[in-house]
Amino acid sequence: MPRKPSRPEQTIAAVARAVEAFRRGTPVLIKGPGGDGLARAVETLGASEKPEGLLLLTHARAATLKMRLYTKDVVALKPRKGATAAELRVLADPTADLAHPLMGPFVAGRGKLPASFAASVKLAKLAGLLPATMVTRVKKTAKAQVSVSAEDVFSYEAAAVQSLAIVTAAPVPLEGAKHTQLIAFRSGDAGPEHYAIVINAPRQDRAVLTRLHSECFTGDLLGSLKCDCGAQLRGAIAALEKAGGGILLYLAQEGRGIGLVNKLRAYRLQDQGFDTMQANARLGFEDDERLYGVAARMLTLLGYSRVRLLTNNPAKVAGLKAAGIKVVARIAHKFPGNAHNRFYLATKAKKAGHLI
Repeated sequence: MPRKPSRPEQTIAAVARAVEAFRRGTPVLIKGPGGDGLARAVETLGASEKPEGLLLLTHARAATLKMRLYTKDVVALKPRKGATAAELRVLADPTADLAHPLMGPFVAGRGKLPASFAASVKLAKLAGLLPATMVTRVKKTAKAQVSVSAEDVFSYEAAAVQSLAIVTAAPVPLEGAKHTQLIAFRSGDAGPEHYAIVINAPRQDRAVLTRLHSECFTGDLLGSLKCDCGAQLRGAIAALEKAGGGILLYLAQEGRGIGLVNKLRAYRLQDQGFDTMQANARLGFEDDERLYGVAARMLTLLGYSRVRLLTNNPAKVAGLKAAGIKVVARIAHKFPGNAHNRFYLATKAKKAGHLI
């Protein structure tokens, strides 16, 4: 559960600067209990750099490298002396595993790690990068161009949700749903906007038929056959119209929360024979990195507290309930598969408990 920030504006500003630094390849000083660390994102290390410190990986990625998990949250590995940035990226990026089949064995550190180390990996995730960092322990007196506290990193997502607000709204007639309003939401983190597609202005005193739809560039826009997202999106709009009205929340949580670039990496792993959940784990992510506080906040701002949820995913029901929205019913929402996504759909049913 995301930590509630005591000063959301400052938290958002500090973490946003750190995210930008990671994406540029600039080191970030992360302060926290147990010791401070100067951290770099492995993905953006310069080719000529000589990295120093410990390599930090998530448990999911470490497990694919057959490492023992001695420490909480993340695993620390001391790279070989003289290891290059390219070698570290191989350890972080599983799409290169088949090209480097003889890696290891690796021995993870056993000592307790400071909060700043786990925060560095979380920061890489927030930056949309591979969740792997290089961190060097530094003295409390150390300074850097960009610094952030571990507490701010861990409470950032909750702060972004807390700052979410309606920006604008406009009528947008849709094919098959002419009385539709599109409402834009923006948080203070300068991240991508979320949208509510409100069909036929449903009453606020009733449980509104609602669909949570995570954006899918490949499925929604390009018509990809690797998933069922496009069919779910268009099918949901049709279902809301047929029911007399409802809300579709279009959430900026591509690839179950890992982002488009990492989703494309996951697709490469799927082409190597891994299922969608194995691919996420090999990349170092959880099966599903989405947070439902965003959806709950959007519904609250729209004036709704009870929903009938259009979904096959019990985790969405649980997530929305945990975020404070009453789910009075689950309505099935499934579509036929095709030759390209049948394995994907079967994996969601077998491993993630989707009711399809």
